[in-house]
Amino acid sequence: MAASSSGHGSKPKKKTMKSLYLQFFETAPDEKSRICKLCKKRYCMTTATGNLGKHLNNRHPGYCQLSDGDTAQTTTISGMFSRSKRSQSLARRAQAQSQSQVQPQPLALVKPHPQPKVKPVIDIDHVNWLLLRWLISSSLPPSTLEDSMLIDSCKYLNPPVQLWPKEKAHEITLQVFRSMKEDVKAFLQLVSSRLSITLDFWTSYEQIIYLSVKCHWIDESWALQKVLLDVCRIPYPCTGPEILHVLMNVLQEFNIDSKILACTHNNSQHAIHACHELRQELESRKLPFCYIPCAAQTLKTIIEDGLENVRPVLSKIREFILETNSNQEMMEDFKHWTEVYQEGSWKLPFEHSANWSGDYNMLDVVKKAPNAMDSTIKKVEGIFGPRDWVLSSTEKSAINSLHSYLEPFYKTTTNLCTCKLPTVGLVFFYMDHVFELINVCHDSTHQEWLKKIASNMSKRSHTFTSQAYNIYTFTAAILDPRIKGELIPETLNSTSNLEDARNHFVRDYSSNTFETVGNGYSTQDTTEVGDAFSFAEEIVRKRRRVSMITAADELSQYLAEPPAQISTDALEWWKGHSSRYPRLSLMARDFLAIQGTSLDPEELFTSKGDFMHKQQYCLPLSSIQATLCIKSWMQSGYQFNFQSTIIDFERLVKSAIAPDTLDALSFHE
Repeated sequence: MAASSSGHGSKPKKKTMKSLYLQFFETAPDEKSRICKLCKKRYCMTTATGNLGKHLNNRHPGYCQLSDGDTAQTTTISGMFSRSKRSQSLARRAQAQSQSQVQPQPLALVKPHPQPKVKPVIDIDHVNWLLLRWLISSSLPPSTLEDSMLIDSCKYLNPPVQLWPKEKAHEITLQVFRSMKEDVKAFLQLVSSRLSITLDFWTSYEQIIYLSVKCHWIDESWALQKVLLDVCRIPYPCTGPEILHVLMNVLQEFNIDSKILACTHNNSQHAIHACHELRQELESRKLPFCYIPCAAQTLKTIIEDGLENVRPVLSKIREFILETNSNQEMMEDFKHWTEVYQEGSWKLPFEHSANWSGDYNMLDVVKKAPNAMDSTIKKVEGIFGPRDWVLSSTEKSAINSLHSYLEPFYKTTTNLCTCKLPTVGLVFFYMDHVFELINVCHDSTHQEWLKKIASNMSKRSHTFTSQAYNIYTFTAAILDPRIKGELIPETLNSTSNLEDARNHFVRDYSSNTFETVGNGYSTQDTTEVGDAFSFAEEIVRKRRRVSMITAADELSQYLAEPPAQISTDALEWWKGHSSRYPRLSLMARDFLAIQGTSLDPEELFTSKGDFMHKQQYCLPLSSIQATLCIKSWMQSGYQFNFQSTIIDFERLVKSAIAPDTLDALSFHE
């Protein structure tokens, strides 16, 4: 069947395919196909060796380590999208050696044809989607995709890869932002309880002031829910009217302006002015609304007052801690001296955050390990010369006094940071304890500098109570089963507040809410006339009176029982008692959603805040809104939505193992 090798009209002899892949295939009896020796799958004789290699890589990982009859082990060739000249040369040499063991080799060596490169199976668009998720999760701008080192790294992994230009990445991010925003809007329309909002402000590296608005509520399963509504630029001059305008636009865009019960702000005068105007607007529409300052911001300011006089000393301690953290030998020395002087066990490296947790740690070192600190410094000075880290006896005395005074403050902030649900009642409970400590220090201390600190702190506390204590926060506090009337601050606990709360409960959560469902009659649905109609109305009025008495009894019975343990989960308690207090539980869902702090206390008191502020500070105006909102929405459980297409990143990554199922698994309507 072979063509003649001579004559001008004869066809050239067909060259034989030579590939390492072929040793794993055998020619079928019909000589028209090849059969995989491992799984018996057939391929046409004209199938390219590159496709045979794909089959081996996908269906038989590790095939190159198997022996095939008389063929010895071959070198690994799987898992590479393209092979270097050196690896090809080594592979050909290994093949020649294995064949030489079976049969003698001719003297004339025939140079094999170069192996065709295996085409990459990575979908470039999917790589870009994964990179876009990384940018958003890391709060990086789209321009990051044009970083030359990132591009080089991607090309090293997959040479044909082409990253999206920053313009395309930016446009896709905006489209995802708009799609996910609609999802959030739709979800909020399904919420049946009242909502509370919190405000946070910051300034970026571009000197632009931003406002973030978060929404909080308790769902029907008694779980606290929160979602970021928007991140907005506050236009110049960034005063109350500008804040109010931006805030109203956000509430109206999400169609929740009539469902807002309370707002917790960041204590700035401009925010207070905006909230005051918002309350007047809502009250003109007969909608209840209150605004309160952030307890965590107040506590932070109070603590900063306490640290003001010792800031120079703290700077010296911080220098020692930073140097120790960067020097392994100094850390070992410090550990050694703490054991020698029995000054406790310390976790190294030291906490050195610029926030309160870092400041208190510095006080703690001086208070509890002064000898270890002095001995470590002495050794460093003996080697490198004098250091301005040594504290005088006067400085140590001041630090010790301040440490003893502020230790309860540190315990308070720690509890706030670790508390699962810092309700208004629990926050007020902690703040009241801090205010008592301030008053005791002011009245009992004989150190004038400490008395002055306590006096400044006391002014802060009075400002907070005058702004935060009202009928709404009183109601929120007594509806916390751990607080009720016994642990509520004395200046907030009054007979008039209790009566107002009772009237509000009877008015809004008994007759109106349960007019149809609770009484079993509805005057709007009746078709009766004359005496029959009057008789039906009389029954309805009687039922309403009974309902109001029952509702009042619910509140009285609830308050008459002792509070739950302070470690109790307030929402779990209500979940278990909602059937016992059906009307009061509805009120609790509304008021327990009021936030005592405008942001997570960890962001104010721990190193977590440093990380958050870096992200907020570094993003440009063009991408900050979309990036921070999408990131927050994904963390809240909303799906990554691009033009009504949900992109499932987890399944996209898993499906890389089986490329044929990539689209079906990762992109769905």
